[in-house]
Amino acid sequence: MRLRAWLVSFVAVSVLGVAAGSATAAVPPGQDPFYSYSGTTPLSQIAPGTVLKSRTTSMHIVGIPTAITAVQLLYRSTGQRGQATVNVTSILKPLLQIGTARVVSYQSFYDSLNQDDEPSYQVTGGGLSIGGAIPQLESGLVQPLLLAGYTIAVPDTEGQAADFAAGPEYGYNTLDGLRAAVNARSQTGVSSSSKIGMIGYSGGAIATEWAAELAPSYAPDVDRNLIGSAMGGVLVDPAHNLHYVDGTPIWAGVMPMAIVGVARAFNINLTPYLSAKGTEVYNAMQKTSITNVLGQYPGLTWAQMAKPQYATPESVPEYVHAANQLIMGTAPGSPNHPLFIGQGANGILEGTPGDKPGIGAGDGVMIAGDVRTLARQYCAAGVKVQYDQYDLTSHVTSAIPWLGEAVPWLTARFAGLPAPKNCSSIAAGNALTPIPES
Repeated sequence: MRLRAWLVSFVAVSVLGVAAGSATAAVPPGQDPFYSYSGTTPLSQIAPGTVLKSRTTSMHIVGIPTAITAVQLLYRSTGQRGQATVNVTSILKPLLQIGTARVVSYQSFYDSLNQDDEPSYQVTGGGLSIGGAIPQLESGLVQPLLLAGYTIAVPDTEGQAADFAAGPEYGYNTLDGLRAAVNARSQTGVSSSSKIGMIGYSGGAIATEWAAELAPSYAPDVDRNLIGSAMGGVLVDPAHNLHYVDGTPIWAGVMPMAIVGVARAFNINLTPYLSAKGTEVYNAMQKTSITNVLGQYPGLTWAQMAKPQYATPESVPEYVHAANQLIMGTAPGSPNHPLFIGQGANGILEGTPGDKPGIGAGDGVMIAGDVRTLARQYCAAGVKVQYDQYDLTSHVTSAIPWLGEAVPWLTARFAGLPAPKNCSSIAAGNALTPIPES
């Protein structure tokens, strides 16, 4: 019945879209002046979340406008190195809203090194490419929430430099996008008292978890309105995941993608450590999407990517320093609201062995033991955590049971129902220990 209701919702908004207009052409972000700041005040002197530009359009699905209004905001945020940046969020307004806006921040799993794949471009009708297909698909996931009266915030989580896998930056962009929505209340309808829930899977879980983790220290104004965060397929310790996908038939290509993204986010040069093959792959990855790498680099290993003297990633000091800053659960404090975490554990379905030493079972790209340890850490800090592990499904297939649980769990938080927790039954996981730095 739930699937049927979602399909009906999808058709309903899609039909409204056909009535609203025909396909439009959008300007790519790299060529669109909306995405850049041209003010005279130095960006570093502007408070995070400040709205710099705004525009109103229709939410588009595969280039076709719908009846849903989308308010897009360019706002000041913070990059991985603490530098002042700009970013864009799209605030999707429901057709009918009663009372104070209820906000669901939806973090996309667009996973790309190409700015043109970001959700804000897809919302305006652009990005009809393979890399842009993921946000187009996800538009169907938020439509039922829109029809239920929720306002949906969809930030470009990776920032305008497309810093793939830079978790804290994802969190800053998410939190500052919510600040911007409040600061543009006259356009978005979002107030400083609006309750906020966050949700995201895979790459979207990176942003959701880091936003939840950073909110108390970075954005207490947002934190006080957060009522719950749901995440699934979680990247907890990227250094562990690099070893997990190393040499696998499907997910190995994510390894060089992450190397490019981390190098870009931290402004470090890793090319001196790469072999000729590694340099070739690295250069080819500069604007690639995850849709372009899955299964395209079968068996690729770090040893093939690196020069012989750098046989392990732990032998590269710049990488070690960056990777240690990307381990979830390392920010000051802990989330102040309930969490729902779902994680697959049958990665064999996607070709990833389940017997790598010190790693254990995963979903093919994310490691269940790491996620359990994070959940237990938050439980110990007093957070109400509901952790569900899907032992029969892999990363892609776990999205189905996760979504079926995550949405009802989140809407129950808005309804004020007590948050469930199962901390006492979460099995022990892997150690989340930073790599020693020389």
